[in-house]
Amino acid sequence: MTFWPLPLAAVALLSACARPAAPAAAEKSGGRPAGDPLHVTVVNVTPATLAETITATGTLRADEAVELQAEVNGRIVQLRIEEGAQVRRGDLLAKLNDADLRAALQRAAWKKELAEAKERRLASLLQRGASLTQEEYDNALNEVNVQRAEVALIEAQIAKTEIRAPFDGVVGLRYVSEGAFVNATTRIATLQSVDRIKIDFSVPERHAARLTVSSPVNFTVSGGDRAVRGAIIALEPRIDPGTRTLQVRAVAPNPGRRLLPGGFASVQITLAEIPDAIQVPAAAVVPGVTEKSVFILVDGRAVRRPVRTGTRSEIAVQILEGLKPGDRVITSGLQQMRAGLPVVVEPPAVARGAQ
Repeated sequence: MTFWPLPLAAVALLSACARPAAPAAAEKSGGRPAGDPLHVTVVNVTPATLAETITATGTLRADEAVELQAEVNGRIVQLRIEEGAQVRRGDLLAKLNDADLRAALQRAAWKKELAEAKERRLASLLQRGASLTQEEYDNALNEVNVQRAEVALIEAQIAKTEIRAPFDGVVGLRYVSEGAFVNATTRIATLQSVDRIKIDFSVPERHAARLTVSSPVNFTVSGGDRAVRGAIIALEPRIDPGTRTLQVRAVAPNPGRRLLPGGFASVQITLAEIPDAIQVPAAAVVPGVTEKSVFILVDGRAVRRPVRTGTRSEIAVQILEGLKPGDRVITSGLQQMRAGLPVVVEPPAVARGAQ
């Protein structure tokens, strides 16, 4: 009997048929044996108060701030500015040379005294019926008023040579020394009131109608170890057409003056608080083409539950429809999840290692 060799293609086909088939279920589960439950973590749905908030970036400003400058030109003859010192409203901080004005004031004062004495004599003669016309007396009285106004004018000019604190505050760095010649543009020092701090920030136009004066805000600053609580004190009565935002100003106490004007602030504004809100971690919500859903644990298996969401925060989502208190929402293994899949609840650390 003669044996003919088989074609190579037939040999390959027979070899392939002789190999054991790999389990299809294992390929579908990403290497997990068929029927083996998936290890997951869950959260129990419990109603709680949900704060609806928005965030913004802002700038810290002093409650009151001014650059100390002279109103007139002159040489500084007294400089009572101690850098970093607390001053009271009305304290004299700097004095310019006013020798010429003092001399002019003395001359005006003498003229006023002379005019007043003349007015008194004429008034006495007029009362006794002396040969004096009313016009002569009126001229004397007018001279008195002119001299009084001259004295007041020079006193006002002298006041401009004095730089006084316009409010209680802390003096900053000074930029001149005693004896320096200054004018109206020379910056002498700064004065700021920082017992409370202002925060300027802006919010999107869509939130403008929900903000009111006295609405609470919380903010943090760079390097700060805790949040600071304040309240809105003013709203700009228009929307900025360039940015479509509303400018807002809040104020907060500043004990110890730790917050410094000019600093950066990360602001959080509470728009509303929703009591008994159902919330789930944001990672638990699975987006779909037409709806969103979550997986809940029922009798050891995953069950898909369509939901309608509401307010979203950085870590949680409010569920308006689809869940009820007591439901156990699956929060891990969602990439491998499908309806009806058997699951086993593990502690968070164990479940993360099993994925």
